[in-house]
Amino acid sequence: MSCDDELTVKVDNISFSYGAKKSLCAKTLKGITIDAKKGQLIGIMGPNGCGKTTFMRCINKVLKPQEGAIYIDGKDLDRLKMMEVAKICANIPADVPDDFHLSVEEFVALGRYPFVTGIWWEGERDERLVREAMKAYHVTHLKDRKLAELSSGEKARVLLAKGAVQQPKILLADEPSAHLDLKFKLQVMQALKDLSRQGVTVITASHDINLIAKYADLVIVISDGGIVSYGPPAEVINEEIIRAVYGVEATVIRDNGELYVIPL
Repeated sequence: MSCDDELTVKVDNISFSYGAKKSLCAKTLKGITIDAKKGQLIGIMGPNGCGKTTFMRCINKVLKPQEGAIYIDGKDLDRLKMMEVAKICANIPADVPDDFHLSVEEFVALGRYPFVTGIWWEGERDERLVREAMKAYHVTHLKDRKLAELSSGEKARVLLAKGAVQQPKILLADEPSAHLDLKFKLQVMQALKDLSRQGVTVITASHDINLIAKYADLVIVISDGGIVSYGPPAEVINEEIIRAVYGVEATVIRDNGELYVIPL
């Protein structure tokens, strides 16, 4: 098997329930199985509350499935310490609380924390990587600003910089283009696509079906905690799936290899 074909993430039949008495609770995730290869951008779509965020929290070990297993680079996630997972897997949340009183530079530098080896956790290499990430995502001029002072578009770029500075093999992005205008939505998704082309496995959840159709290599459609469909956008995104999952009528237009979803 070539390096490019190696599995970065293998999710094997996981199920997860919230609540103290798991066996009595409705399952938030039900029998989820996927394989994610190096350099793939995988888009997750589905209605609110379907399990998208829960699924990603299982992959980065914030949550532990009650059934099934997850493998990262062939290693059982259960056997990895959280700091080991943090070295491999970066997380871009949907937003950062406004009471997070750090400067942009300090926040981006947190991406290097999993690599602490001594008392002084920021070495010359860490500082260089932070500078390079801020430059790459055009936030250097914001380095002394507090996160709460930023616009949604600026904050999205800072979150990308923090994820990239971690130099992860896997990047999880939970609705990274939410609350952004069209220009910034496209910039954020293109940045994720660029990371995937550099060999990072990117898994992102989004409510924007057209963005998923444009940028994803594979699409996972989740509804009521289970996978409804999984495959390339051209095979997965269609009128029947949209009707079944979202309860709305839509037309899917195919033009020169591109998909466009138009609600009716």
